[in-house]
This record gives sequence, structure tokens and C-alpha cells, in this order.
Amino acid sequence: MHGLINRSIQCFLRDTYGAALWTRVAAATDVSAEGFETMLTYAEALTDRVIDVAARELDRPREALLEDLGTYLASLEPLRRLLRFGGVDYIDFLHSLDELTERAHLAVPELDLPDIRLIPVGPDRYRLACAGRRGYGAVFAGILRAMADDYGALALIDAEEGAEAVGIELLQSRFAEGRRFDLALGSGR
Repeated sequence: MHGLINRSIQCFLRDTYGAALWTRVAAATDVSAEGFETMLTYAEALTDRVIDVAARELDRPREALLEDLGTYLASLEPLRRLLRFGGVDYIDFLHSLDELTERAHLAVPELDLPDIRLIPVGPDRYRLACAGRRGYGAVFAGILRAMADDYGALALIDAEEGAEAVGIELLQSRFAEGRRFDLALGSGR
């Protein structure tokens, strides 16, 4: 697993639940207290252990913790910007998800992300399939919820249990005012 992903998990745990939780998780998984190096590669089993130990420490289901990780990731401005380049509204954003892996590879070529595919299943209803390792469906459920809020859309997002997929039902594309997004960084507005 790419160190950038592991470091993101570490930052999520530390920023959301505190340094003491991260210290306990690191000790229980034989990770140094300083944590992961972003440009190194780690065994996928280690990533799974970190997530499992954190879920146990927090007494939360693994999938719920991963959904929260997705919400956290979408709140980070660099990733939010990458996601917002997908379109001017939530529908455009959803349709751009098929290209997300390629866009991420432009920034970090060795990053191993799942193969994601948006499948229309009815009027304003979609299924996002995440081919790859366990947990990506839950992470994307969190990302999709956060991005619906970011765009001001009202959507029902449901991680499909037992599948690496997310059900999406768009109820209203312009439900509320979305967060401001400017193409130029540091525009000061």
C-alpha cells in the first residue's frame, strides 16, 4: 500500500480522535510513533491491521470508520480541489468519477487506487462500483456524502454491505448553496 494512503489514515486518526489514539494504534501494529512515510510502500496487511485496531479501539464498525475517513479526505483542500475539477455540479462530478484514478495518477503515478465505474440504474440513481481492495466502497461513500454537501446537492448515499459499491440517489441537485470553489488557488475570496 502506498505510504500516502497510510499517512492519510494516520492523519485522519490523529486529527479526528487525538494523538493518544494514534499512539495506541501505532504501538499495537508495530508502526513507529512518527508514523508512515508518504513515498514508501507498505504491506496491505499492515494497512488492514491499522484500520482494524483503530476500529476496535474506537468500538466502531470498520465500515463506519472508513466512511468517516472518506469524509475527512474530501475535507482536505488538495483532494477537494482534485474532486471539484470533476464538474460544475454534482451530476457532472458523479460522471467524472470514472476518470478519477487517471487524474490521481497525474499527481502521484505510483498510487494504486481502485478501478471505479459509475453505473446508471434509473432516473437520478447510480451505483458506483469500486473494483479493488476491501474498504474502498465505504471510503467512497464518505467522499460522495461530503461532495454532495460541497456542491449543495441532496443525495442519499448508501454503501452496499458486502460489496465494494455505493448506491447514489440524487434527490435535488440544487438543494442548498454549495461551498465556494475557484479554479485559482489563493484568490483571497
